Amino acid sequence: MLENHLHMIVQAENLAMELPHFKSYTARQLIDHLKECRAERLLPQLAFFRKDHKRQDRDYQCREEGSHPQLIENEQVIRQKLEYIHQNPVKRGYVDDPTHWRYSSARDYAGLEGLVPVFKEWL
Repeated sequence: MLENHLHMIVQAENLAMELPHFKSYTARQLIDHLKECRAERLLPQLAFFRKDHKRQDRDYQCREEGSHPQLIENEQVIRQKLEYIHQNPVKRGYVDDPTHWRYSSARDYAGLEGLVPVFKEWL
């Protein structure tokens, strides 16, 4: 399966309910975009990895099932998690500097403009 990881720090009143909604929405957006772009190589792979036990109204599998939430209890832990998230594209060799990854909040924390608004007031 194509390897994709999304690491994020989120906060919600009921994260257990919100996370599945987020995953469903983003998967639908991704699939719609791939269909629009006629991603002839990628869509068959996503169809191949759809689990047989999944609902029959779903033709594609965008990500592995499950999530691995971790409770962040203090500023030291949040800083450690942010550093881990920001260093991922560097460790994978995609960029030399975390701020060069377009979709990273590292840009925001470095005082640069990012693509997505980032809440930073917890630090």
